[in-house]
Amino acid sequence: MINADGVELWAERRGQGPDVLLIAGLGDPAEAWQSQLDGLADRYRLTAFDNRGAGRTPLPEGPLTVPRMADDAAALLRTLQIPAAHVTGFSGGSFIAQELALRHPGVVRSLVLMSTTARPDSYFRAMTRFWHWMVERAPDERAMLEAFYLWVYTPRAHADGMVDRLIDETLAFEHPQSAEAFQRQLAAFGRHDTADRLGGITAPTLVLSGELDLATPPRLGRAVAESIPGAEFEVLTGEAHQPFQEVPDVFNARVDAFWRGVEAGG
Repeated sequence: MINADGVELWAERRGQGPDVLLIAGLGDPAEAWQSQLDGLADRYRLTAFDNRGAGRTPLPEGPLTVPRMADDAAALLRTLQIPAAHVTGFSGGSFIAQELALRHPGVVRSLVLMSTTARPDSYFRAMTRFWHWMVERAPDERAMLEAFYLWVYTPRAHADGMVDRLIDETLAFEHPQSAEAFQRQLAAFGRHDTADRLGGITAPTLVLSGELDLATPPRLGRAVAESIPGAEFEVLTGEAHQPFQEVPDVFNARVDAFWRGVEAGG
């Protein structure tokens, strides 16, 4: 555990090289980034952490907001004496990454936003209202995950056994997220809104969307990229919401190329 301005955050660090901060999404602990921690540590120093209410980081009393979680990320970097990092955020973590770049621009060397949006639309709000009561009403945790993962992974991952394996791993995880923590994180992400402020992001930015993503389809990622000066936008063909887990080699190669370009550009 790392005390970051009074908040106890669990973090894992791996590798040597330019610093990378990985920010996970709804319900995900740092282990969600295992393929990046394993696959990129030969050339980067990666830090992944548990957001408030996920994994080993406790759920605080009082309001849970995306700006506050962005402040947590900035405090973590300061505590670890990292002046600036390549920041990568996935889904809800991309919301945190956007706020981090806006609130603490000096600590963001570059920005990768995976499965992102600037403001929840009506579909997203309806989807998350369903998730809110699903976590309480599902007959058991396995049934809840089976339903939840319909929005997260491709039909391919359901057919080839990957989703079943991930569900087994989640159920065996020693630090499960409570229903309350899931709902409070979900509510915080549902209030995310940077649509009128994204033009203030100055860090080099890459926005990635999965072609088959139901939760944050490419049109939402494209709108984010179009609002950030100079941002690059790419659609990963045949992928859904969580390609960094489904096709980690493809994802790792793309972000590595982006980071190398940023480093080369000074």
